[in-house]
Amino acid sequence: MKMKKKLNNQILESLGFHKGKEIALILGLVSRHRKKVGVEVIVEELKQIKAEPEAFVMDPVWSKLAEMLMPEKEVNREVILPKEVAAPFADFGGMDVEPAARDQMYQALKLPISVRGALMPDAHLGYGLPIGGVLAVENAVIPYGVGVDIGCRMNLSVYDLPANYFKGRENQLLDILKENTKFGQKEVHDKVRDVEVLNDKAFDEVPLLKTLHKQAWRQMGSSGGGNHFVEMGVIQVYEEEAVKGLPAGSYFAVLSHSGSRALGASIAGHFTKLAKQLCKLPGNMQHLAWLDLNSSEGQEYWLAMNLAGDYAEACHDDIHSRLAKAIGGHVIYRVGNHHNFAWKEMHDGKELIVHRKGATPAAEGEIGFIPGSMTLPGFLVRGRGNAESLRSASHGAGRRFSRSECKQKFTVSAMHAELEAHGVTLLGGGVDEAPMAYKNIHQVMALQTDLVDVLAEFHPRLVRMDKG
Repeated sequence: MKMKKKLNNQILESLGFHKGKEIALILGLVSRHRKKVGVEVIVEELKQIKAEPEAFVMDPVWSKLAEMLMPEKEVNREVILPKEVAAPFADFGGMDVEPAARDQMYQALKLPISVRGALMPDAHLGYGLPIGGVLAVENAVIPYGVGVDIGCRMNLSVYDLPANYFKGRENQLLDILKENTKFGQKEVHDKVRDVEVLNDKAFDEVPLLKTLHKQAWRQMGSSGGGNHFVEMGVIQVYEEEAVKGLPAGSYFAVLSHSGSRALGASIAGHFTKLAKQLCKLPGNMQHLAWLDLNSSEGQEYWLAMNLAGDYAEACHDDIHSRLAKAIGGHVIYRVGNHHNFAWKEMHDGKELIVHRKGATPAAEGEIGFIPGSMTLPGFLVRGRGNAESLRSASHGAGRRFSRSECKQKFTVSAMHAELEAHGVTLLGGGVDEAPMAYKNIHQVMALQTDLVDVLAEFHPRLVRMDKG
């Protein structure tokens, strides 16, 4: 058989390699180490590795593939038992946090790696860590402590346009919103911008990421489903110089909430499964399985997590750039922050891995944004660097009712009546995201006056969500 000039999936499948991990790994290794070697030579090497993988476990090029092809040995890992005494945590949750969320936080603090924690005022039940949970650990990362939507974040653009810019332009702005934003699994932009993150070398270095690159490219500049949104509204800046470069007054503004799309979800799923295999925890704690940062798996997750965070930020930049071009005017202030991520930070003189799953970074002087609901304001805030909260604050109002409860409690007509009463127009969305689903943001903010100072408040006017 005459060999094709370029190694591809068809050739590899004919050799007996499986789609997915095996082929992705081979293509990655060839790209890095065998670019100048002929396909015939590579095919012969692969045949030998396939036949006798144990002979290549020390090979400088093919060792990872050999390990993958080796018959799996039964590994009887001992179950890691939790500590009897939980690490300390600060509770800013108030009376409106369900006991199950507090219990999740308490269980997380019993992990052998846990050092400190904090529960935010918007906390509610999640997987592993509660949403609104902050956990500091030693030299490890918990994929579900970061969350499925890695790098989920807020971005705000303030324009040099007055608050009354909406008058007589509502329909025009709704058209701009619909034409320049994409949501969910099916909508993508016709033309994707070649942004820097899509050329990140991590896509070639981590086999999993290589398989995700095409979809990441396709979804660039789009937003997810669920509670993700793009809003146009009015921001009121309270005091002169409260926000550097933004005088007191009312302005037209755009606010977005989304994360790393399918890229982040795939990373989270892959590494959570891997963490559960490597880190055996009791049944009720399995979602808290971690990866040691000294391990290759931990290093790969850390690299992939940071890539997903950069990708999420690039998506927001793309959204805001498209809208700015269509709206006109000049953006005079922009700010953004993750609220599903892990950071290496110094606390009490020691480097710790701080997981914020639904929590806003709030170091002293750090600017961030905490959204409310579609009918209540969100807030531009400045962190106070509170040590007890691990320099964190809430990431929003927090859910009062689950999605399934919302579908039982609320009707579409009741949701739209609530929106109309507050002068808000919604494109898309469903009753699971009704304003009534969320806690009162004013009560949440009252619980964190020691964590952040409020600089401005944003009131939504036009909102787009999935299926809009």
